[in-house]
Order: sequence, then structure tokens, then C-alpha cells
Amino acid sequence: MTVQHARLPDWLAPTVIVVCGCLISAIAFGPRSAMGLFLTPLSEARGWSREVFALALAIQNLVWGFGQPLLGAVADRWGEARVMVLGAVLYAGGLALTAYTESQFVLMLASGILVGLGIAGCAFALVISAFSKLLPAESRSWAFGIGMASGSLGQFIFAPIGMAFLASFGWQTALYLFALMLLAVPFLAIGLRAPARGPALAGSQTFGQALGEAFGHRSYILLVSGFFVCGFQVAFITVHMPSYLNDIGLDASYGAWSLAVIGLFNVIGAYSAGVLGGRLSKRWILCWIYFLRSAVIAAFILLPVSPASVMIFSAAIGLLWLSTVPPTSGLVALMFGPKYMGTLFGFVFLSHQVGSFLGIWLGGVFYAAYGNYDMFWWLAILAGLFAAAVHYPIREVPVARLQPAR
Repeated sequence: MTVQHARLPDWLAPTVIVVCGCLISAIAFGPRSAMGLFLTPLSEARGWSREVFALALAIQNLVWGFGQPLLGAVADRWGEARVMVLGAVLYAGGLALTAYTESQFVLMLASGILVGLGIAGCAFALVISAFSKLLPAESRSWAFGIGMASGSLGQFIFAPIGMAFLASFGWQTALYLFALMLLAVPFLAIGLRAPARGPALAGSQTFGQALGEAFGHRSYILLVSGFFVCGFQVAFITVHMPSYLNDIGLDASYGAWSLAVIGLFNVIGAYSAGVLGGRLSKRWILCWIYFLRSAVIAAFILLPVSPASVMIFSAAIGLLWLSTVPPTSGLVALMFGPKYMGTLFGFVFLSHQVGSFLGIWLGGVFYAAYGNYDMFWWLAILAGLFAAAVHYPIREVPVARLQPAR
């Protein structure tokens, strides 16, 4: 049976969809990726240990993960644009409240719950979901790559912006300014507004059947397991890298520039992964990404650390950073189709965020216990090798429901 795409307004051309989605991805991902810059100044200003803010950010990642399939399901029913408006408001409110609070409980509510739900409602996962429904199948892998690359560009831009804000205005005003920037998202979401259900998403499969099909599919379970490691590694580096470099005697600015270089090179890595995912085996791409991550981390901790080695490490790990997202989301779309993409990729991303929670929190716990991050770096290396192994058996074909009748 031939599937038709939903009829869109004449002005909503593919270029408009991609540009608006990429801008949303950059703006939504930027402040979140720069939160590690606030770890030391916020902790010192409030007289808290690093573990307090680290726990708040760990909760943020966990809430983001649990909120993603929920908000993805809402987006599958009512449209991604509406959910993005709600997400941007929650995100901005959480950042503003973080700057104001002097209570650890309110910090967990603001930086943890509100920001976590906000990111789930307006970051790249819903942008990818919108792309899968609004763009033709032959353009999806490339669009997933450029959407993810735009989020990385946001990281590259917001890291030095955050450092400049901190130096010029202090950490509280910097958070308020980040909150104001997020208010552009509701206007950009107009470019992703389309019928939530229509001919493009027609089919007899129900929501419950879609979940049963996915969680009964061995390759989907393997994909979920592997994406856990992605979050475990990148969240630890995002939050703890600036403090790690400061601990070993490097100037605080190297932490900001490390995150910026990671974001810049991830633009290249994510876009390349999206392009290659349309031509090569997505599971093999994922196997190599995770294996090379472990190799890069091992080289970084075994060789003497210097400003040059930090920049080389940041560039190398940046190429492998979130280049996992285009082939991972591409496999979900390939196996199950776009109808419940928001929900099914949401559950994959939940695994990523559980890994993020443990990466951030355990990083703080290991530091508190040993006074350094050495043991955690080795744990991250082993996790990468595990992820490379679990992606190998994935079957890169649509489920039987989507295959032509013989």
C-alpha cells in the first residue's frame, strides 16, 4: 500500500521545516550543554559541595529521559510544535528559578525537573520526530544529521557565550539571559506546525500495539541498551570536564573552550553520520563510533595532559559525540516507520538519559570518594566497548508489518 505524505501549507516548504528545526535544536541544546560552567561558581556562591549541583543536573537528565517518551507520545497525537511551546516555557522558567534559589530543594525542582521537562519538550528529539513526519523518507537521514549538527553548533556557540556572560555579568544574570534566549523557540515552532494525524501517518496500528511491537523486537532492545552508554559518557564529560581540567591545574577558560571545540567538531561528526547513514550500515557506524570513543578516552588519560592534548581530545571526541543520534534515530524510523517516532525514539532516549544520570551523579560520587576522576574514566572506556558489542547483532530491516507482502 502506498503511503501519502500529509498535505502541508504551501509556505511550509522543506527548507522552512529544516531551518526552523535546526534553529530550535541549536537554541534548546545550547544552555543545557553549558551548564557545567556553572558548577563551580554556583556551588561556591551557595556554600554547597559539587555533588549538590551535580545531583540537580543528574536529575535533569533523568527527568528529560522519562519525559521524552511521554511528550513524544503527546507530540505524536497533537503535533510537535505545540509541545515545543510548552517545553520552551518550562525550560526558561527553570533556568530563571535556578538563578534565584538559595534552597537545595528548589534547585532540584528548577534545574532538575523544570529544565529536564523543558528540554524534553523542545530539544532535538522532537525536532527529529517532526522531520520524520514532514520530510520524505529519502531526506530523513540527512535531515536527522543536520538537525543534530545544529544542536552541536548550539553547544559551540553557547559555551563561549556562557563564559562571556559569567565574566561580564556573573552566573545569575547569565542564567537569566539564557532563559530569555529560549523564548525564541515558540516562534520558530510555527515552522514545524502541521496536522498531527493525516494520510502520512495513516495506519491501523494502535499506540499499545506499537509499544508491544517495539519492546518485543530484539534489535530495538539492543539499540536501547547501547544508547545508554552514549548518555553515560557524554553527560559525564559535559558536566565534569571543566572541573577536571581545573583540578589538574589548567585555567578555567580551557573548560569552556573544550566544550566549544566538542560542539564544533560534533557539527562535522553528526552531519557526516547522517549522510553516511543514508549510504552505509547504520549499525556498523554505531559500532565504530563507540569503539573509537573508548580509544580516544584511553589515549587522553594515558598521555600527559596539556592545553594542546585537551584541544586534540575535544576535537576527536567531538567527532564521535552525538554522531550516534542520526544512525540511532534512523534505525528506529527504518524498523518501525514514522507514525510513533516521537514515542519510540523517546524510549530509546530514556535509556540515554538514565545513562546520563548515572554518568553525572557517579562522577560526583567518585570524585567525593577518591578526590579525582581516574576510576570513572576507565569505567567510561569499558562502557564504550560494551556498546560497540551490543550494536553488532542488530538487524537493519523493517519489521514484518512494513515489509512488502510476498
